[in-house]
Amino acid sequence: MKTTLKKLSIGILALGLVFNLSSCQATKNANSSQKGAVIGAAGGAILGAIIGNNTGKKGSGGELGAVIGGVVGGTAGVLIGKKMDKQAQQIEEEIPGAVVERIDDGIVVTFDENSGVHFDTNKYNITNDSEVLLNKLALILQEYPDTNVLVVGHTDSTGSDTYNMTLSQNRAQAVTDYFTKTKGLSADRLTTRWFGEEQPVADNNTAEGRSKNRRVNIGIVPNEKMKEDAKKEAGSN
Repeated sequence: MKTTLKKLSIGILALGLVFNLSSCQATKNANSSQKGAVIGAAGGAILGAIIGNNTGKKGSGGELGAVIGGVVGGTAGVLIGKKMDKQAQQIEEEIPGAVVERIDDGIVVTFDENSGVHFDTNKYNITNDSEVLLNKLALILQEYPDTNVLVVGHTDSTGSDTYNMTLSQNRAQAVTDYFTKTKGLSADRLTTRWFGEEQPVADNNTAEGRSKNRRVNIGIVPNEKMKEDAKKEAGSN
């Protein structure tokens, strides 16, 4: 399992991390059950940046920040962080092909052609191999109903901008539809975004880079119920 820590969060993480889930690589790198009490209202900018929070870009359909919300601080943030740490650990253990990152109060799961969910060239239908991983992730999402899920599609730079934008939309929507129509997840939990070739994470001039750019990100963030429950629990302690 390859787990990474995004550069955007390094400065904040330097404020102090205590690792309490040593078997989970994502929480080794960014344990937000401890970090939540430190960074307070830093907001969802880091998570948004990871999955492509470009307000006004084609396919954005509004601000992702409205879905992501801000980071909860204090004791409530610690309680939320523990739940998200547990979920991240479970994803890592059950879906070894995924790249799992703990960013602020959220989780980012990345599937590219080398690590899980992939699509045939110029296609957007879910393949049999992809179904296996999406089924596992859907089961985990069902275990943690108090979260919102963002599905974000990306492509490499091959082809026209317009074509890639549509392709990324179709691929992201295919994953969303699979979760809702096949696996029974509530549509109210899911938000779909797409950015075509506008959000590369690797060099489009190489075959390896293009394969990494053809990807789908899954962002998992606490919903309002989880936040309110955590605040109530923190207030009673």
